[in-house]
Amino acid sequence: MKKIVLIIVIVLVLLPLHLFAGGQKDAADANKYEIVTVVKITGIPWFNRLEEGVDAAAKDLDVNAYQIGPSDADPAQQVKMVEDLISKGVDAICITPNDATALEPVFQKAREKGILILTHESPDQAGKDVDIELIDNVEFGRHTWDMLVKYMGDKGQYAIFVGGLTVPLHNLWADEGLKYAKEHYPGLELVTSRIPCGEDQELAKQKTLELLKTYPDLKGIIGFGSLGPPGAAQALKEKGLAGKVAVVGNVIPGHAAPYLKDGSMSHGVLWDPKDAGYSLTYVAKYLLDGGSLADLKEIPGIGAVVVDGDVIKVDAMADITKENVDSFGF
Repeated sequence: MKKIVLIIVIVLVLLPLHLFAGGQKDAADANKYEIVTVVKITGIPWFNRLEEGVDAAAKDLDVNAYQIGPSDADPAQQVKMVEDLISKGVDAICITPNDATALEPVFQKAREKGILILTHESPDQAGKDVDIELIDNVEFGRHTWDMLVKYMGDKGQYAIFVGGLTVPLHNLWADEGLKYAKEHYPGLELVTSRIPCGEDQELAKQKTLELLKTYPDLKGIIGFGSLGPPGAAQALKEKGLAGKVAVVGNVIPGHAAPYLKDGSMSHGVLWDPKDAGYSLTYVAKYLLDGGSLADLKEIPGIGAVVVDGDVIKVDAMADITKENVDSFGF
């Protein structure tokens, strides 16, 4: 009998300790920063890769970080997602905008609630706290035109694809490239205004077929938006024009590999979107911890940073060719 009583006493002593330990764990989880990345469109290779960076940062930094995004590149859906996150009371929202202007009012609401706003691919975004760029955007635009000329020559007709006419960075690259081309490559002829299809490979393919029919002398296509260049390359391959029309732009290496190797795409330029996802989450936590932008010198695993006002810059531009496309690992 004494033995049974002793066991009951031990259980009664240990049980509350066990429950208390569990409660501490739950409280710790609840106290983690909630940092949410909202991408332009979910489920495409570029943003799947970016999500890998968000997940890696969540693990390394012990924060509740995750990624969401609309099913298509619809600015209204992004605005609705930010409104929902404000209602939820998250700590920071990291976002690649589909429409910089459409997001301004909801960014203001977020900041009034004390929520940090970090953007990527939108350095001139009004209403943000910080923007993070993995490249020098002016140089990126100019370099893309240099690559176009490398493969099509400095004379002839070409066209430009962008993800959307309101996507900030795609249109900034186009603006900077066009200014650069006017001075350095006056023989280039832009056949039509920029075409919004860089986030949809099938649409890029259809637009390329239309361009080839309307402009049979077309010699080049610049694609901003990671699915634009593969779509253009797919059309050229189907028409037997691989290598006869130059295609350059930003792409995921693994996605572009078959087109680069068969010659239907000429050259890719990019940064690793995984680095962007990691950097956004890292800087969000750094600022939530009370860190100052002026003191930020590097992002671990990514590299040294330059802080220019409220824009953080990392020099991570990379060229992708048929020779090195398999070396990127994604």
